[in-house]
Amino acid sequence: MINRYKNLQLIQQLDPEKDHWQICYLILGYEFPWDSLRALEVALMRTYCIPSISKLLNKTGEFIHRPQKRYDDTSIMLTEIIKWGYESERGQEALQKMNSIHRRFQIDNTDFLYVLSTFIYEPIRWNQRFGWRLMCENEKLATFYFWRQIGQLMDIENIPDTYQEFERYNLDYEKANFRYSDDNRKIGESTRDLFISWFPKWLEKPLKPLTYTLLDATMLDAFGFEHPAPFLCRTVEKILKIRGRILQFFPAPNQSDFFIDHPTRTYPHGYEIAKLGPDIKS
Repeated sequence: MINRYKNLQLIQQLDPEKDHWQICYLILGYEFPWDSLRALEVALMRTYCIPSISKLLNKTGEFIHRPQKRYDDTSIMLTEIIKWGYESERGQEALQKMNSIHRRFQIDNTDFLYVLSTFIYEPIRWNQRFGWRLMCENEKLATFYFWRQIGQLMDIENIPDTYQEFERYNLDYEKANFRYSDDNRKIGESTRDLFISWFPKWLEKPLKPLTYTLLDATMLDAFGFEHPAPFLCRTVEKILKIRGRILQFFPAPNQSDFFIDHPTRTYPHGYEIAKLGPDIKS
């Protein structure tokens, strides 16, 4: 009989602080690849609810004129770091590229901290709602230690020392800074339309309210989006929970689809890390 929990058994034997990259590799590559990707998309959407962040993003024009490239560039850089590790040659190149892009702009350290925190806690919250199993403590802590290390390599200051402290920062920052702005709406609409563009044109109308079901009320208000019907939210939530229950009966993948070098919409013939990012002169 195939052991669906073989990766969990390995993860529970690892040290979440010392072995955080190995654990995150298993989480994103084998245990929750689809869920992690969806959760990180929601995480990025949450950051656009902060007017100071969306104002800067709107100013660059990347989200309005090249949303698919912006999405692909971000996805590629993060995947390179997660797949190969931040100490590898490819991981270091991706980190250096990401840092060089960020240095072109004046970004407040508190905004950096908040964005970093969403990469930790949104996947964990998604897992609590829709995962085929709940993350164990080692997985939660390893996620914190992994992204904290990434933050340190990005020269982000004042990163909290514990999982609980950083989660409190995440919640308090949202409470203090989530509010509507026209920039939020422009970036939110552009990102929403990007997601919808991946499907056939005739699905555009029904997909819009479906997209909104994955955003909570504070996000919808910050974007100025209409709230979807409660029955639609319940239906989508039930479908995702059923999907999670069904996955329990499938064997763990022997090869990670998350880490396979699929052609992207922006780079159908491959990419060079050095050429990623906006074409903006420093």
